[in-house]
Amino acid sequence: MIKEKLTEVLKERIRISEETQDNWDYGIEQCQKKEIELLSKDINDTIEYFENNCTATEFSWLSEVFEDVAQRTRSKEFVETLRRVAEKYPEETKLYSIEEFIESAELINEEP
Repeated sequence: MIKEKLTEVLKERIRISEETQDNWDYGIEQCQKKEIELLSKDINDTIEYFENNCTATEFSWLSEVFEDVAQRTRSKEFVETLRRVAEKYPEETKLYSIEEFIESAELINEEP
């Protein structure tokens, strides 16, 4: 279920990026809010999605909300999952500097 909902939101996010060159802040924010809500709702479903259903493209687009999801969930398992998926998609991780997003999410979990 999370896969289908995220696919819809990501299609819209990609459309906005392509049509506006990421210059429509309101549209981007709305997509990101939906992504954060979906990924934060049930962390077990989110981990399952990233481990088994997330494509390299989806992983790179969703990386922009990793910190927000970590903030909401405070899940160490979430960050550990992101690290495993980053190893699965090393080219995208390097190309889009995803490691930095994961490190930010990890730092959130270390805050008191």
